[in-house]
Amino acid sequence: MNRLPLLLLGLTLATWLGCAASRAQSIRATVLSIGDGDTIRVQQGQQRITVRLACIDAPEMAQAPYGAQSRAYLQTRLRIGTPVTLLPQTLDRYGRTMAEVIGEVNLNLAMVEDGQAFAYRQYLSQCNAKEYLDAEYRASRSRYGVWRVPGGITRPWEFRRARRSAGSSRAVSSGVVPAGTAPAAMAGQRYRCRQIGSFAKAQELLRQGHTYLDGNGDGVACESLR
Repeated sequence: MNRLPLLLLGLTLATWLGCAASRAQSIRATVLSIGDGDTIRVQQGQQRITVRLACIDAPEMAQAPYGAQSRAYLQTRLRIGTPVTLLPQTLDRYGRTMAEVIGEVNLNLAMVEDGQAFAYRQYLSQCNAKEYLDAEYRASRSRYGVWRVPGGITRPWEFRRARRSAGSSRAVSSGVVPAGTAPAAMAGQRYRCRQIGSFAKAQELLRQGHTYLDGNGDGVACESLR
């Protein structure tokens, strides 16, 4: 018996099932707000979801002026009300959906290609790592965005680590949250806006999962601290 037709049929069926599974995993949503260069809020049905752009790490807002520039760039590419497709990967430890965000282009990749974020090497296992690393290389060669300084600015993950290290060495008896202190370091602690001390720290806590600080769901925490 000629098994070749059966083999071809099996391969075709496997490919079709794989594509169907991919389509089933995608989520259609509408952009509600931009938190920073790698965090957005979307509406999906009756749910509001905080999405952390997967595969990339954008400058922190405290990394002036690059954090604000990264957010402004994303705001120009993802207008409020824009329909997008999410390709979710997992939930992070703060309960945010890690996803690639697809509009007219892959926004995660565009952020790296235009020098507004770095490829997040520690979390590329579910991404097309070569695509992101190649995009980063092109941005560095062209001196775009975060690459305007030789070698690029301090990587966001290194910046956060340094702030956590500095913050852990200071007492918190004053009730003011040390910059960069992660909720994991003070499990279960909740903050009030007047206790936080600055608008930038409030946005950092929001990104770390303290979503109750965003009372109206617009992606901005403690607007009274502006």
